Order: sequence, then structure tokens, then C-alpha cells
Amino acid sequence: MCGIVGYTGSRPAAPILLDGLAKLEYRGYDSAGIAVMEGETLQVVRRRGKVAELAHTAGHFDLAGTCGIGHTRWATHGRPSEANAHPHTSCAGDIAVVHNGIIENFADLREELEGRGHVFRSETDTEVVAHLVEEAYEGLAKTSSAKSEANGLVEAVRIASMRLVGSFGLAIASSREPGVIAVTRRDMPIIVGAADDGVYVASDAIAVIGATRDVVFLEDGQLARLSVEGVEYFDDHGRRILPEVVHISWDMDVAEKGGWPDFMLKEIHEQPRVIRDTLAGRLVGGHREIDELDMTSEELNLVDRVYVIACGTSYHAGLIAKEMIECWARIPCEVEVASEFRYRNPIITPTTLVVAVSQSGETADTLAAIRDARIKGARVFGITNVLGSPVARESDGVIYTKANKEIAVASTKSFLGQVVSLTLLALLLAQAKGKMRMNQIRLIFRELADTAEQVERILTDASSIEEAARACANATSALFVGRGMGAAIAREGALKLKEISYLHAEAYPAGEMKHGPIALIDEGFPVIAIATESPVYDKVTSNLQESKARGAMVIAIATEGDEAIREHADHVIYIPKVRDTLSPITASVPLQLLARSIAVMRGCDVDQPRNLAKSVTVE
Repeated sequence: MCGIVGYTGSRPAAPILLDGLAKLEYRGYDSAGIAVMEGETLQVVRRRGKVAELAHTAGHFDLAGTCGIGHTRWATHGRPSEANAHPHTSCAGDIAVVHNGIIENFADLREELEGRGHVFRSETDTEVVAHLVEEAYEGLAKTSSAKSEANGLVEAVRIASMRLVGSFGLAIASSREPGVIAVTRRDMPIIVGAADDGVYVASDAIAVIGATRDVVFLEDGQLARLSVEGVEYFDDHGRRILPEVVHISWDMDVAEKGGWPDFMLKEIHEQPRVIRDTLAGRLVGGHREIDELDMTSEELNLVDRVYVIACGTSYHAGLIAKEMIECWARIPCEVEVASEFRYRNPIITPTTLVVAVSQSGETADTLAAIRDARIKGARVFGITNVLGSPVARESDGVIYTKANKEIAVASTKSFLGQVVSLTLLALLLAQAKGKMRMNQIRLIFRELADTAEQVERILTDASSIEEAARACANATSALFVGRGMGAAIAREGALKLKEISYLHAEAYPAGEMKHGPIALIDEGFPVIAIATESPVYDKVTSNLQESKARGAMVIAIATEGDEAIREHADHVIYIPKVRDTLSPITASVPLQLLARSIAVMRGCDVDQPRNLAKSVTVE
């Protein structure tokens, strides 16, 4: 979940690296560093803290070289510090490495390398890579079986990577080969793009599309040699290959705030567009279209069990999908936290459909679960936001959520894109199973499309949300409740509040209140309730009465026109009336705004909350 960037070409490298790291900072912001090569001199500058602090420090150095690599870190092995910041270097200081991922056998490798005289300067797992490449380089120099001298760095990286257990995206530079960067990957993304002024590499396309939109997504085990002459690609045996070039179409303005105070608010307001774009082309001539699934109606009809595997916010989208799939298609559906799914023995057969949901498409636990499911014979369908991501490449089919790049760490527009995509999948399964007629599907599709306008209405007036936020800003804890669909929405609301405001929050089905959580409630304790029009509305209001009787301050998300709810709530946030199964789309929006407003009032960084990063690429 760290950010990697590299450049070699005709322009000064340092400004390009710093700009790229600023765009990648959502992937980690504990520390940052760059290594710039000028001739046979390799200069490394590192700093604990954010990229802006690194840029200030780098300004005091003469970094005139036109080749370099950079890194912004989310700490795994070793606390955030300058010593643990990347790039890490070899004993001689002539090899620099940046790494995204985790080296699981680093302790054994470190002990082995120290036994041969290597001196380590950090606590990180990454540093072993620099020393392994150093040894491989020296071994190549002594043997007649070495590849051509021009590809020495790439071959040394290939040999070193064979010793690594775990996941990695690596970019490595050496003053032994001025102007050259070697890159490789296993499970972690590496994107390479050639432009008129040089060659770029990054862990995310957002750092390179300002220079080129035509990029290569390296496959596992592949390597690339970047130089001023261009790029050469190699397979895991060191043989030259010609990879597929992919064109990135989304606009660069996603990386700019564009006048908004923060990316989170900007992205919340982009949600109507996300809904429309995700639905575009999905109902053609009165028929639904999800060709990417690559399964016939007959094959879909054979599906007798669905697993949705996901983490965090995506897991909550899965809980919503379960309600729809079981209600509409009458297929048993289980929602699994991906990190748990892979370590138990789920019942999987060739008629099982596994749906992997991941905003980034590179979540380590979700990827591992996909591989396990495929080994057991399941069909795997991915829902992700990132073109060419590992989840997309390793699934049998994929729906892209069309959210474009999401910069704020707390997911908003990607979540809504996932819910819309999962709704389409539920409708498809219902049709294949013969549980819904086409006229019913067309009706629900039209109502789904209407939610874009309904979200726009919610966003036009946030005054009641701001009022509720002020009432909660000084709280120490909060409880989110709902029933049915509302219970899943409550979970997402609680997570958003925890993520960005650091206010403790829990979510429960409202009927569970009297089985323990009600003991938390005292005078003024915030209870946020999803109390929209639904078959269980009366049950929810009954639970709110129990809370009010114990002094709770109740904030209700309610359906427009419901005046009776005011008897049970201190603050009411109204949203347009929708079908209950579509209520997660509209009800989630005020909860996003509520969490953001509370966080801002508490002085928190809503885009880069502490201890978090946008994508989780390690276990």
C-alpha cells in the first residue's frame, strides 16, 4: 500500500518524482524519500512525514540528475522514521530500492546476509532486497553465464526476486548503470509508460498519466528495463517479450481538488455521475447487458451459492448485495471478510459464484481469496474501480464501477459504484433463475437510474446534517442502528465516522440493542438510526423509543414526508422516498456527509486519516 514512482529521461528527475509522490500519497504518508542519479552518483533524500516535508528537505540538495526513484510509505515492518523510509541502499550505497508489498521471509534473509557481512541500517523488510541485488550483481560480474552487461541490473533483480517470499512491486536503480531503472512485481501493481521526454514507472497510473496515457501493466514475474532509449520487457526467465499496451481514458482532474476544500467532499458530490456512468449501456433495447461476466444464462441458472468476499467498506456493499440476491434471485448468499475466507474451508463447488469486491483491485486478502476459490473450482467475478488491477486480471469477469480515481482514503463514490454494480448482478441472477420477469427488471432499473437525481437532491441542502454534526462533535462514542437494509447501511456509517473523525462508533441491528448495546446509552449519547420507509419501520421506531427513554440523542435518517419520526428523534435528516432495496444508495450519502462534518469540526484530516492508506496490499 506504499506508493512507488520512477523516471529516467531528459528532464530533471527530482521534481517529477516529488509530483508523482504527491499524487500517490493516499497510498501511505508515514514517510517519503527519493534517490536521484547523476552520472555515477546516487543521492538519497528521505524524511519522516508527508511528501511536502520531503520536498522542503530536497530543496536543500543539488539534485540535478535525470534518473531517479521515489517512495511514500505506509509502515509495516519498522516504525515511521527517516531510517526506515525508502529508498533503501546496498552496503556500498550504489544500489537503491523502493518497494510496495511485504517480504515474508525477510528475517531469515537478513540473518543470512548479515552472516556474510552485510550491514543493515533499518528495521524494514525491504532492505534485504538491496543486499540481495548487490550480491547478485557481484555474482554476475564473476561468471561467464551472465546476461549482457547492458542488462546486468535487470538480471540481478530477477535473480534476487527468486529468493523473495511474499508480495512486491520493486523499482531499483544503480550507479553501476547510469540512467537505468529495473522494475518487477509479484501481486503488487507496477505500471510503466513511455513518453517523448522519458520513461515513467509507478504503482498507480495516476502518477504517470500526466505524461502518457498508454501504459503497460506488468504481469507477475515480468521485469522491465527503463532507460533514456526506452523500455525493454522480460519474462521471469529473462527472455524479451512484447506486452500489451493499455490506454487510460479517465481525466487527470480527478487528482485535483478543483476548488473543493477536500477530496472527500468533492468525491461525495461526484456520486450522481458515478451512478449514471456505472449504469450506462446496461439496459439496451429493454434488455440488461453485463457481457463482462462471460457466463450464459444457462450457466447462471446453475449457480446455487454465492459468496461475496471483500474487506472494509466493500464488505458492507456485500452485505447489501446479500439482501438483494437472496430476495430477488432466491440463491443462498454469504458475505465473507476476505482475510477470514482464505483461512477456513468454505463449501465451494463448480456451481458456486464468488464475487470479489475491491475498490483498488489490489487488496491482498481479496486476491488470496480469489485464488483459493478458483483452485476449488468456483467461477469468480470481480467488481473493482481500477482498470487492469490484479482483481480484474484474475477474475473470470469484471464490472468496473466507473468511479474514476478516488483520492480520499475513506471510500464514498466507489462504495456507491459497488452497490449499483451489485444491484445489477442481483437482477441478472434473478432473471437467469426465472424469479423476475423482464418488465420487473426494467422497472427496478429505471428506479435505480433515478437514484442519481435523488442523490443530487440530498446534496443540495446539508443544513440538517450540519446541525446533527454539531450535536455529535464533542461526543466520545456513537451507536448506529437499523434493521434489514438499514442494518448494513448502519455498519458503513459507523465505519466512516471511525475512519475520519477518530470517534468510537459501533453498528448493530436495532433489534439487538436490548441484548447488550443499550447499556452504553446515557444522557446525550448519540444514536444514529436508519429509519427510512421499509417493512420494518415500526420495529425501528420502537427501538428508538427504548433509546430515548434512556436519554439518548437520536439522529434519524428518514423518508421525506415522515413527520411521525420527529416524536422519536432529536434531529431528522430527510431523504427522498425510494424502494427499500435501493435505500442504501440514498441513505449512505447523509451518513458520509455527517462523518465528514464531524471530522472537520474535530480538526481531523478527512482525506488522509491517521494510520490508514487507500489500499491494503499486505495481510
